[in-house]
Amino acid sequence: MAKKVLVVDDEKLIVKGIRFSLEQDGMEVECAYDGEEALRMATDHAYDLILLDIMLPKMNGFEVCQHIREFSSVPIVMLTAKGDDMDKILGLEYGADDYITKPFNILEVKARIKAIMRRVSAGTPKTEKSSIIENGDLKMDCESRRLFVKEKEINLTAKEFDLLELLVTNPNKVYSRERLLNLVWGYEYPGDVRTVDVHVRRMREKIESNPSEPKYVHTKWGVGYYYQG
Repeated sequence: MAKKVLVVDDEKLIVKGIRFSLEQDGMEVECAYDGEEALRMATDHAYDLILLDIMLPKMNGFEVCQHIREFSSVPIVMLTAKGDDMDKILGLEYGADDYITKPFNILEVKARIKAIMRRVSAGTPKTEKSSIIENGDLKMDCESRRLFVKEKEINLTAKEFDLLELLVTNPNKVYSRERLLNLVWGYEYPGDVRTVDVHVRRMREKIESNPSEPKYVHTKWGVGYYYQG
């Protein structure tokens, strides 16, 4: 079944080029040219990935991303025309999974999209036995990629889920930020370790009663992060 991608950018030539290239690889592509249209389409349709520009008319990409995260964990890749690190970090803060800086090479865009889709697909467990993990108040269904804390469902982004799943399935094992970046984002990922910190902070805000005194995901100062089993 063809993967369905929503491409959002107000520059029609860029959208046309991305659409043509992704369709050449057998993907189904739909397009939006402003933030309100993008949010409406993301609300009404299911996508495997959303490619979202930051600078949009009517509603910017950060706002669109934030609204989508209220009801969906679809992978979102932000497009930014600026080389400013702040834009990239802000994108991750609002729930984006990755970012690509303009001007970009379309081959890089396709490689990043495929890498994210592979990681999401790889989230399916190999055995029935390991599909559901329960630890105290936390219950993780790795097959349906759903998380419950105290029986309340928590909506994680694709990357947040991947990160938590890795830590939960390896309790008490400390992972450095560099190692987490390689395992969860992939060796080809050009970002830096702050990406891991942003995701851990966002994840704690969702799953911990008191994020400053975490019960689940802990920090080993000077080393990295681990899940308390």
